[in-house]
Parts: sequence; structure tokens; C-alpha cells
Amino acid sequence: MFGIIIGAHGDFGEALKKTAEMIAGEQEFLLAAGIYEGEGPSDILKKYEDAIKTLNERGANNRIIFLNDLFGGSPYNAACRLVAKNDDYGIVTGANLPMVLELLNEELVENMSVKELIEKCRDVGELGVQIFHKELVG
Repeated sequence: MFGIIIGAHGDFGEALKKTAEMIAGEQEFLLAAGIYEGEGPSDILKKYEDAIKTLNERGANNRIIFLNDLFGGSPYNAACRLVAKNDDYGIVTGANLPMVLELLNEELVENMSVKELIEKCRDVGELGVQIFHKELVG
């Protein structure tokens, strides 16, 4: 198994987690960590370290995927510090609901490497972005 940490600004990560659980049921390997006004990089890093500890206690076996809201933001930069030290960690930015739900499909992802999982997340996230306008309907 692997753990998923949604790292984001404000309550976005927790809201995304709760929405995914509304659809897929409670998830013990899905956690959220937010950075709030007045906090800095060391605060979110500590939250990540605590989340990793919890996920490993639940059986994540130190395989962690960070879903971050924004490329280059503090949650992303803090995750990079951890990912740079561990081959079994990966990051995907632009976190969205299709990505989370895909990762929660255990049958689909159980035998994939972390690198394969983050590539799959990116692809699913991109496919989840669609447009509609009446002028596009032929």
C-alpha cells in the first residue's frame, strides 16, 4: 500500500479529502496537510513528517504520494525536500478530485511503482479538465 498526502494552501486539501471520502468512503491512507496564514515552510514540513509517520503506522511502507495544489508554492517546496531524499516518494501538482479517486482505486494501482502512479495521476488529472460552451457543440 502507499499513502497519499494532499498538501495545499488553507483548507483546500481537507476539502478535497472529505469530498473524495464522500464518494469513495473513509480512507485510512489519505491525509491532508494545509499551510495557513502566518505559517511558513517549516510548519508544513512538520505536518508532512507527522502525516508520513501516521501513514507508515497504518501500513504505507514509506511509499508516499504528495498531491499539491500549486507548483512552486510552499506545500510543493516542502514536499520536494522530502521527495529528494526518498525514491519511494513522488509529487503531482494541480491536485484535483479525479486524481485522488484514481489513486484510491486499490485494484488498479496496487502493483504500480510510485513513478507509475504519479504519471497516472498526471494523465487522469489532465483528462479531468474538460471544457464546454454552446459554440463548441456542432
